[in-house]
Amino acid sequence: MGWNALLAGLFAVLLVAGCLVPNRWLPPLPNDKLLHFAGFAVLTGLALPLVRGPAPTLLLLAGLLAGGWLIECLQALVPDRRFCWRDIGANAAGIVFAAGLTYLYAAYA
Repeated sequence: MGWNALLAGLFAVLLVAGCLVPNRWLPPLPNDKLLHFAGFAVLTGLALPLVRGPAPTLLLLAGLLAGGWLIECLQALVPDRRFCWRDIGANAAGIVFAAGLTYLYAAYA
């Protein structure tokens, strides 16, 4: 397993853990939507180099979006947390942003 895969896996675990702990366990945080956007953008940027071809790329992006939705569903079971469609929108925006940057980098590098 390469370093990028290990880093992507570790970041995914940290992202999920951070999203599924009660709010009272966390320090005061900046804008929640910005954190969702940045977290999923970074995860997408780490994960995209692990796949090759359009079909695996689309499957990965859909999986990241589904994972964000699942996190929101699970947050409804965590004290001080709730399901939020805007968080899913921020996740999706982060995924699209990182995928777009990756595409542009590959096209012009």
